[in-house]
Amino acid sequence: MSGFLSSSIARKVAMALSALFLIIFLLIHVTVNITSLFSENVFNELSHFMGTNFLVQFLMQPILIFGVVFHFVMGFVLELKNKKSRSVKYVKYNGAANASWMSRNMAISGMAILAFLVLHFIDFWIPEMNHKYIEFLPEDPTRYFAELQHKFTNPLRVGAYVIAFVLLALHLLHGFQSAFQSVGLNKYTKCVKTLGKIYAIAIPSGFIIIAFFHYFNH
Repeated sequence: MSGFLSSSIARKVAMALSALFLIIFLLIHVTVNITSLFSENVFNELSHFMGTNFLVQFLMQPILIFGVVFHFVMGFVLELKNKKSRSVKYVKYNGAANASWMSRNMAISGMAILAFLVLHFIDFWIPEMNHKYIEFLPEDPTRYFAELQHKFTNPLRVGAYVIAFVLLALHLLHGFQSAFQSVGLNKYTKCVKTLGKIYAIAIPSGFIIIAFFHYFNH
């Protein structure tokens, strides 16, 4: 693996594949969560399935955690490599003239999103693991909706979520099309750009709506 990732092209492809995996995960995640806006029962059923299904818990969840860690580590590696390359090749590098603000600050938005993921793990994943595997509490398939609402009673937490998803939108505006281009889909550039803009706005907006909805309706 380390030999494969020593190539700059291989690193970019690996980064792109991990990004595409996370893009699919975000779509599934927002789809499940958005059902909480119109049906408590449907949300509880979907959450109970995701929280108790063996394949989801012991196959997909470890893959997801690996994918998140790999994506961010690889992102910072590529950022360091790019900075080193620019310092060698150019006496003066005018980033603003060669790339958009979003593409030049992917590491910054990525770090902010990583901080949010830590908060998200503290809010949801760690309590869930504690509930099931440490305290071994009996499973209540109707508990998920109330737990979700409880997390959005604090306005500071809601504010943190909103800021994080705005940064996620900025991250996706560049990262979505970059991921597709890195895996060789350049001929679909116009279509990918349009789809990327829709995705980058719709998915974070969905999460923001969910946070506001439960804050004002708890």
